Amino acid sequence: MKLYSLSVLYKGEAKVVLLKAAYDVSSFSFFQRSSVQEFMTFTSQLIVERSSKGTRASVKEQDYLCHVYVRNDSLAGVVIADNEYPSRVAFTLLEKVLDEFSKQVDRIDWPVGSPATVHYPALDGHLSRYQNPREADPMTKVQAELDETKIILARKQNSCCAIM
Repeated sequence: MKLYSLSVLYKGEAKVVLLKAAYDVSSFSFFQRSSVQEFMTFTSQLIVERSSKGTRASVKEQDYLCHVYVRNDSLAGVVIADNEYPSRVAFTLLEKVLDEFSKQVDRIDWPVGSPATVHYPALDGHLSRYQNPREADPMTKVQAELDETKIILARKQNSCCAIM
């Protein structure tokens, strides 16, 4: 499970504006990193452009799954992950990031902002923390613990039946 990109965008009437983005392209070769990052930026903008306000969606693009959430106030977020990353966790991350962003960055700056002018340093930390959904998301952690408990109980039950 891997997160590659986390972006915050503004869906304007004329165009989509990238406000802030964080990338983890460390799994790609050094020479591919800049083109992969450009691809992710372009894809994020295109998906937001084609999404309606107030919607959430998951779009498959090549080997990636792009999760998009466009709020009614035109603020949008995109997570690009591999196919194994849980959708529910990706949407939880998007909701959290967009709520934080809207509280920390003035709404008046959204239509004219850019990654260089918008100050929101928490994005890299969120991308890093959510690399492991079991640690970042409480529901995923509980589900993983339940799965482990089921396995242990099944083994105990099988060993008890083998003795009899």
